[in-house]
Amino acid sequence: MTSGFRAFLLLLFISLSSLLYYSNLNEKLTLQKCHTAVPRRNLSILLWHWPFGRSYRLDGDKCLKMYNISGCSLTDNTSAVSTADVVVFHHQELGEAQSSVLHQDRPASQHWVWLSMEPPVNNANLAQLNGLFNLTMSYRRDADIPVPYGKTVLGGDELSFKAASNRSCLVGWVVSKYRPHQARAGVYQSLKEYIPIEVYGKWNKKPLSNKKLLPTIANCIFYLSFENSEAKDYISEKLWRNAFQAGAVPVVIGPSRATYEALAPPGSFIHVDDFKSTAELAAYLKHVARDRQAYESYFQWHHTHRVRTYTDWRERLCQICVRYPSLPASRVYRDLESWVNS
Repeated sequence: MTSGFRAFLLLLFISLSSLLYYSNLNEKLTLQKCHTAVPRRNLSILLWHWPFGRSYRLDGDKCLKMYNISGCSLTDNTSAVSTADVVVFHHQELGEAQSSVLHQDRPASQHWVWLSMEPPVNNANLAQLNGLFNLTMSYRRDADIPVPYGKTVLGGDELSFKAASNRSCLVGWVVSKYRPHQARAGVYQSLKEYIPIEVYGKWNKKPLSNKKLLPTIANCIFYLSFENSEAKDYISEKLWRNAFQAGAVPVVIGPSRATYEALAPPGSFIHVDDFKSTAELAAYLKHVARDRQAYESYFQWHHTHRVRTYTDWRERLCQICVRYPSLPASRVYRDLESWVNS
């Protein structure tokens, strides 16, 4: 092979390599231009009724500005019902919506969300909603969009709390909707025979303002975080806000100990079910109040964990955009009543 022919082959190889390189480069640039030219469309979410009539401002990109969640558009303008990707209905106001929208035609791609933060006993007339909703939004962990009242996160959050001797109240309880048939009512009536319990709330005509709620509870060593219903995963603000934020040791009635252990900070609560009688529970509370080491053991979780509460409905709505891409596209709750009561 002559040197001239070798030079020709070398030149041909270089030319072909250059052609392949620039061809691939052009293809990448074209794909980048296409990607840039077609940004991802925001997921539009319509809230049909504000829960319990308490509204928040939705102007601007609230999800991005407040919670760093992009691609999420919130509105409460019901005239946008024909173009919304997702429509959210809060159960307590569903009666007002039934005649106007629930049984009308809707876009095939539109998803309807059933929302409730209440236990099953407070969700009436579920049977008539069967077959209408695609997604569930609830405090329950198995909801399509789980929105708990609070959660435990890793990371110490040291708490400066008063010593037991500096608290004038042994046990406190704030209750507004007291019903004699509730399990918590029976425990309270029996427990008060053994230890003093300071009761506040609308029930005994001693209501507390939001400003006074936590300071009042903070004067107590223990707080009765008694749920009004013992339902799956139902742990409300009675634990997350009233007890934890006030720095009182929560005494709980609600779901099982296993559920509390899965959701609450480790070693942070006293479960009523762990005691054979209210007399035994009362004796234990008095022991903890006297024993500094036993008392402080219920605050050790602050070295490794902290609690986060959720109170803004906008943050809950923004969670739809986080979960939506991974949710089934064609689910329909044919028996919503059975799911809610499961």
